[in-house]
Amino acid sequence: MSWSTSDIPQLDGRRAVVTGANGGLGLQTAQELARRGAHVTLAVRDVSKGAKAVDRISKEVPGASLAVETLDLSKLASVRAFAAREISGGAPLDLLVNNAGIMATPPRVTEDGFELQFGTNHLGHFALTGLLLPLLQAADAPRVVTVSSVMHKVGTIDFDDLNWQRSYGPWRAYGRSKLSNLLFARELQARADAAGVPLRSLSSHPGYSSTHLQTSGPGMSGGILGRLNAWGGRVGNALIATKDSYGAQPSLYAATHPEVPGGAFVGPTRLMQTRGPIGPVPSNASGRDMAVASRLFDVSEELTGVSFDLQPAAG
Repeated sequence: MSWSTSDIPQLDGRRAVVTGANGGLGLQTAQELARRGAHVTLAVRDVSKGAKAVDRISKEVPGASLAVETLDLSKLASVRAFAAREISGGAPLDLLVNNAGIMATPPRVTEDGFELQFGTNHLGHFALTGLLLPLLQAADAPRVVTVSSVMHKVGTIDFDDLNWQRSYGPWRAYGRSKLSNLLFARELQARADAAGVPLRSLSSHPGYSSTHLQTSGPGMSGGILGRLNAWGGRVGNALIATKDSYGAQPSLYAATHPEVPGGAFVGPTRLMQTRGPIGPVPSNASGRDMAVASRLFDVSEELTGVSFDLQPAAG
């Protein structure tokens, strides 16, 4: 039997954080979690857009329990500030959906000196998860869902040039960031298992879903090239992309399905993982390389200064 959002169980009393929830997949994810009774914090870079997203969700789900908080994943200071506010609240965190991302940007670096896509898509979410770990471990059955992409298949991890100082390619850099997301999710599960921590870490991908990513990142190049890239994204969205409501389903499946195992990669199961029922799907060999995953985890701790203190619950 095919899974759908109607199969999401009631989430009353559960608390979730969804990054990049002001539009696209993140907004759809936040909306469906709120529909089932979860209290959802929309972690967004632009709080005015976040407020509009809250209004939109509230019209669709009257009485939805929502909050908006500032989070810029490209700035570790912002990640730390967001996490500090969450920690000060003290409430256990049942679900973290690492959804926000940027795609195929021209060469840029974050204020911390990391290549923009690697720094935002991977390192920002890595640091966020590590800093929120105390709240996750305080929940009864915490989950972390990190959104990857089928484009992980073009990604490689070059530990000698993680910041693309030698030869930058926007799509290759995007692929690396998405492969990093997948490897992080799997290594987090491996380390939680080794520590005896009942945390489920999963990854998901939407297939090819219509969002602003296909136009905003490529369009940053400016000039004729930027306009052409953005135009190509709009054409692709119009002709072959699925709706964002469908693209959010893999994240929602990973976040709520009672039987999905930790470490699973969830996405569309047909037509080269672009259509059809949602469920666990295979990655390529690079997405299963646990030696690289372990090393990337260690390197990410060094780069961000965030260490994961996975401790089993007392007793």
